[in-house]
Amino acid sequence: MILIADSGSTKTDWRFVTSAGEVSQTKTEGLNPYLRTEEELYECLHIIFGHMIGDKIRKVFFYGAGCQAEGKATMERVLQKAFINATQIQVEDDLLAAARATCGTQEGIACILGTGANSCLYDGENIAGHVPALGYILGDEGSGAYLGKQLVNAYFKKDLPQDLVQRFQKRYQLSEQEVLEKVYKKPFPNKFLAGFARFLHHNIKHPYVKHLIHEAFTAFFKKNVMKYEGCEILPVHFTGSIAFYFNDLLRYTAAELNLTLGRVLEKPIAGLTLYHDKDK
Repeated sequence: MILIADSGSTKTDWRFVTSAGEVSQTKTEGLNPYLRTEEELYECLHIIFGHMIGDKIRKVFFYGAGCQAEGKATMERVLQKAFINATQIQVEDDLLAAARATCGTQEGIACILGTGANSCLYDGENIAGHVPALGYILGDEGSGAYLGKQLVNAYFKKDLPQDLVQRFQKRYQLSEQEVLEKVYKKPFPNKFLAGFARFLHHNIKHPYVKHLIHEAFTAFFKKNVMKYEGCEILPVHFTGSIAFYFNDLLRYTAAELNLTLGRVLEKPIAGLTLYHDKDK
């Protein structure tokens, strides 16, 4: 049996695949090695799987946020300790997960648009180029956090049309002080900002909202995707909730820039299961 995981900071999607091709799945809390200690990660795995299921796993393919450099090494040690009978354990970051899930073994440009944003040039096997996303403060154009930041800014700077102001006030009833505290003093300000994407989705037919999202997607394509050699001929694939739920506007913006939009997946796990079919 092989085990495939796609893990973010808050949630992990797991797929179990038997040698006969039977697939089962489960969802648990996120396992980010930069947010948890090695002991905490192991304890989480022990609670999730116990000894019995761990004994049946022969190969583990774990993709996750925070799985670069030291974080990758930490997760490898934890998985080796948890799945003692596994003959192969592979840990990669969430960007390679997006590339393998959407591109498979073909060349392409793989992107993530969720709470944050990221992108890479993929040669069919490895990441061949990467424009740094720089996070929600310096970059992450087009992401949920970026969209939320634009909306909140427009609200307090009095740029929102009055009908949207009324809807915003009715839904959130947020003061300037509350927002500043959540953004500058509380943990996970990017997730707080990304939460406003729901308001944008509920008001997607409003011309102002359409323009705000269109501008954000245009910035993402111009500052990231269009920096890759071959972007004008390679398919541009996406994973992530923002790409998935704003699919129509994303496709419109890509076409406007003469880019070819390929697959748009809410989550990578199904694509990763197909990619690792050869490993079962």
